[in-house]
Amino acid sequence: MQLEKISENKVAGGWHQRWQHDSSAIKGKMTFAIFLPEKAKKQPVPVLYWLSGLTCTDENFMQKAGAFKQAATLGMAIVAPDTSPRGDDVADANQYDLGQGAGFYVNATQAPWQSHYQMYDYVAHELPELIESHFAVNNQRAIAGHSMGGHGALVIGLRNPSRYSSISAFSPICHPTECPWGKQAFSAYLGDDEQTWQAYDATVLLAQGPTAMPMLVDQGDKDGFLAEQLNPQALKQAAEKHNSPLTLRMQPGYDHSYFFISTFIDEHLAFHATRFAR
Repeated sequence: MQLEKISENKVAGGWHQRWQHDSSAIKGKMTFAIFLPEKAKKQPVPVLYWLSGLTCTDENFMQKAGAFKQAATLGMAIVAPDTSPRGDDVADANQYDLGQGAGFYVNATQAPWQSHYQMYDYVAHELPELIESHFAVNNQRAIAGHSMGGHGALVIGLRNPSRYSSISAFSPICHPTECPWGKQAFSAYLGDDEQTWQAYDATVLLAQGPTAMPMLVDQGDKDGFLAEQLNPQALKQAAEKHNSPLTLRMQPGYDHSYFFISTFIDEHLAFHATRFAR
C-alpha cells in the first residue's frame, strides 16, 4: 500500500509525521498522524492508537495533548487516525455529531453511510497492518481516546482483547445505546434494530462477560456533557458485575477539553507503558 507523506516535524527528539493513503476499508483516502520516538531508530517500539472525538481530525490530539515528551521518554509511538471518511463523494449530514467528523468507529450497514463509513474495520485491522508494515514498530498495541474516540477505544479494545494490552479513555461515551449522541448515530449508521447497536456499546460488552483487559478512564466532574451523554457510572457498574479491571477517576473541576487531556496524558501513557512491559 502506497503512503504519501503530507508533513514532518521534529519534536521531543523524534518525529511527528502526517500521511495519506488509499484505504480498502473506507474505499477512499484516509489521513493519519504518527509520532515516532528517537528509540525507533534503533529498534521497533510499541504503539498507542489514539481515537479522537466529534469534529476532530488526526491533528487535534497531536497539536494539543502535549504527549510527545512522555512518549519519547517511554519509547512509545502514537498513531492518530482521522475520525471519519472525508471527501466530496462521502455522505455527510451537515451537523457536527453525524457524518464527516463523526464516524463513531462503527461499520455502517445503512445507506448512504455503508459505502465509506467502515471505521471499525479501518482502526481495528487495516491501520495497524499498515503501520506495522511501514514503520519501526512492533506488535505491542494499546488503544485510547477521547469522547466519541473514548467510546471507540473501549469498544475496539474490548472486542479484540488479544490485539491490545490496555485501554484508556478521557470522557468517553460509555453507554451510547442510551444517550442522544449514540442513539442518533446508531440509528443512522446501523438502522432501527437496536440489537445490532449492542456490539458497539462498551457498557453492554462489559456486562456480557468478564475481561482481563486493564482499563483507565478519567472523567472531569465539570464536563458539560457528563449527565446527558457520557454515563461513566454505567460503565463502572458493568465492570463490577464481573470484576473486570476498570479504574474510573472522577477529576474535580475538569471539563471536556484538551486542557483536561493535557493534564493527565502523561499518566495514561505511563499506564500503557507498564502493560507493554508485562
